[in-house]
Order: sequence, then structure tokens, then C-alpha cells
Amino acid sequence: MEWRDQGILLSMRRHGESSAIIEVFTPERGRHAGVVRGGTSRRLAPVLQAGAQLDLTWRARLEDHIGTFTVEPVRSRAAASMNDRLALAGLNAVTALLLFCLPEREAHGRLYRQTEQLLDLLGQGDVWPLAYLNWEMALLDDLGFGLDLSMCAVKGAQANDLSYVSPRTGRAVSRAGAGEWADRLLPLPPCLLGAGPAPDAEVVEALRVTGHFLMNRVAPELGHKPLPAARARFVERFAARAAQD
Repeated sequence: MEWRDQGILLSMRRHGESSAIIEVFTPERGRHAGVVRGGTSRRLAPVLQAGAQLDLTWRARLEDHIGTFTVEPVRSRAAASMNDRLALAGLNAVTALLLFCLPEREAHGRLYRQTEQLLDLLGQGDVWPLAYLNWEMALLDDLGFGLDLSMCAVKGAQANDLSYVSPRTGRAVSRAGAGEWADRLLPLPPCLLGAGPAPDAEVVEALRVTGHFLMNRVAPELGHKPLPAARARFVERFAARAAQD
């Protein structure tokens, strides 16, 4: 068995004396693991950094074997995060969530393209947090837990005062429709509707909304595993920056 594709490196761990087991995210093969011979060598170790774009060839005797990868670098994203703690925390959040959420060897082509576009924005602190928020929305949608913010779930029609999100269904609720239930609903920041300038404090509030659904809808489907700590670290670091602005 053999295939070739490009992919994003999600993780690398030592295997034996000098090899490494890597997990990558590819458009056609989804999340896929394999062994890289000499992966911890001086030549390959700098290439096998989280977020790196790689040209991959995978070979195995049988399809269900772990197989081996031959890798060639396409572009590194390490420089964009090396001297930027927020960018590094964001990169770690993306790779950790993909490892957490995605089943092995299942294609997610649209999410792959959105992930590649997001990681190419690393280091652009003025646009990256909102891009990351939109990526989490795309991740929820790809997993079948997307938010429906098109109209009020109570009034059943489009409204110009959508202000809340149902924590159970992920549907938008207008201020008029919420009534006495407003304190039981999640806030709906305008940036989740694609409206307004999306200041950092608003993006932080929106990340709490997406985090609710990652924790209460996605995680239970995966055996109630806790969300990766890397996401919490990124949100905390971003929230601290927002508080200073």
C-alpha cells in the first residue's frame, strides 16, 4: 500500500533509537499516523515541528498497519510562533483540538483547507484571534455540532436583535424571544454573526461560547474526555491580552 499527499504535522514522539511516530492531518486521509525512520536525527528533527507543512509518502504492507512516512518539508511555521507566546499557544490549541476531535483516517477536506489558511496567518496578531474563532466554529460544524445563528429559535423568523445562544441546541435566540429565560442562555457576541469590528474582549466572550459546545457536545461523544489543556491556555493568554488593551 502506498499513497502521497501534503499534510500538517500535528504531533511527533520518539520511537526506538532514532525513529519518530508522527501524526499528520491531510485533506484526503484525515488524521493519519506513521513512523519516520531517522525522525529524531539532526536533519529531520528541525523539520518535524508542530504545524509544519509536509510532502508525505506513506507505505505499508497492509492498509491497517501503522506504516512508514517519507517526509519532505514544504514550509515551516515555527518562525511565526517562536518569539510570540500567543501565536505558540494558538498553534498548540489547533493541533491539540485536531488530535482530540478527529477520528483516524477519515477525510475532512474542507476543515483541512480552513486549518491550512488559519495556520498561514500565524504571527498576525491583529487578525489571528478572530480567524481562530471562525476556525473553531468551522470545527464544530464539521463534527456535526455547528451553531445555527440564522434566525431566532423561539420566534421562528429572522430578527435584528439576536442576542443569545441556547446552550442545549446551539440555536440563536432574540432578545424578545428570550424573555425570562435570558439568564439561562449564552450571550451571542456580534462577531459570531460576522458583525462589527470584533474587538478582542468580544472574541474572548465568543470563545467561551464555542468552548461550551466543545466541552458539552463534542467531548461527551468522545467518551467524556476533558478538552485539551492547550486550548484553555490559549484562551487564558488571549483573555489576558484583551484585558490589557
